[in-house]
Amino acid sequence: MNCESSHQLSLKQRIATRDARVAVVGLGYVGLPLALTAYDAGFDTTGVDLSPERVKRIMQGEQVISYLAPERISRAVDSGHLRATQDSAALADADIILICVPTPLTPEQNPDMRFVSAAAEDIAPQLRPGQLVVLESSVWPGATTNLVRPILEAGGLRAGIDFFLGFSPEREDPGNDTFDTHSIPKVVGADDPLSRQLIEDFYSVIVTSAVPVSSAATAEAVKLVENSFRTVNIALVNELKIALEAMGVDVWEVIEAAATKPFGFMPFYPGPGIGGACIPVSPAYLSWRATDVGSATPLIDLARHSNDGVPAALAARIAADLTARADEASDPTQPLAGQQILLMGIAYKRDVEDTRRSPALVLLEQLENLGAEVAYHDPFFPRLPEGGEFPRLAGRESVPLTADTVKRYAAVAIITDHSATDYGLVASHAALIFDTRNVFDKSGITVDGDRLIKI
Repeated sequence: MNCESSHQLSLKQRIATRDARVAVVGLGYVGLPLALTAYDAGFDTTGVDLSPERVKRIMQGEQVISYLAPERISRAVDSGHLRATQDSAALADADIILICVPTPLTPEQNPDMRFVSAAAEDIAPQLRPGQLVVLESSVWPGATTNLVRPILEAGGLRAGIDFFLGFSPEREDPGNDTFDTHSIPKVVGADDPLSRQLIEDFYSVIVTSAVPVSSAATAEAVKLVENSFRTVNIALVNELKIALEAMGVDVWEVIEAAATKPFGFMPFYPGPGIGGACIPVSPAYLSWRATDVGSATPLIDLARHSNDGVPAALAARIAADLTARADEASDPTQPLAGQQILLMGIAYKRDVEDTRRSPALVLLEQLENLGAEVAYHDPFFPRLPEGGEFPRLAGRESVPLTADTVKRYAAVAIITDHSATDYGLVASHAALIFDTRNVFDKSGITVDGDRLIKI
């Protein structure tokens, strides 16, 4: 038996018996659910995160992600088999290391890989023969092989021989009540058969099924293609919304009817723009990599540009409608001067405490640039945190949702359709409503008069 197969067989056995120790680097919206899923499957699990506050809260059993089951974290921590730490030295004791760190965009809208590189550099001094390292962060095709692998091999160990390396794209959908980390199939890829088999063995134990592909680059491309598909279709449906409205046709009714076709159509819905860490980012990674290898993605790039422009278009539409209802002409450079507007929802999607690249924040700034005084209501954000993408907005506080509050505003705009919001109260007391999510029709709530505008 050679050294190569002995390392693989040893880890394979430890995975089968749940004796393998798992470490997750990054305990955000991807890493923490993954760590809990590994723990649920019977693995002793350690999470490593740079934030002392997050580590402290997890170790105190706090529900740091609202949509996780109550007490799920506390039960896992109390068992002694799930822990969080800032100390990367803990990675030396792990048999399996999963990297779940952010991969944002630079100000120039190019891939920002510094967190992935930093994670690999933290792992490298702790790396020992027989360990399995899996990158889950969304990256350009080839990043595991061309960026992560050289960092890990700098100490002399060889991937696929001394240690094992591959990629499995995260497929989290925060707040989804139907599919969670365990029930979503995991694509797994590696550049050598031993690594690929170990990754498949591990994920087959902790999730419903593993889907092996031929290489790490193929697995990396899967995530980018999934989100690019969504990007293009979201841009399409928002374009259709504008065109059909000009024809006097309700796009929501069209989509509902089209969705009855049992083949060849998948419903996408218009909205205020795209947000989060995936859909706005993955297509940019794919486009950057295509350019890097001498190709191009013009359709994807056009869709990205179209989606980026949605909040500004909504601000212009709100300004036009409010100006048309005003008694006197407004300053064309500040058409909303003196107008007070309330945004319902500031998170990038419903029932999630996450504002990363939220179109609501972009819209808020756009409306204020047009002269409006803008407030927001969002139960997930009593106060906007420091250090976000919109530092000027840090410290803003959510206003209470009461009849008196709603009556104070010239218009209320539904941006994020949180399920706990009292839309009946808004319908009863708002002077004018801009609905970007079709919440009133979907809820069967009637808005009297001409106070409801679907945009």
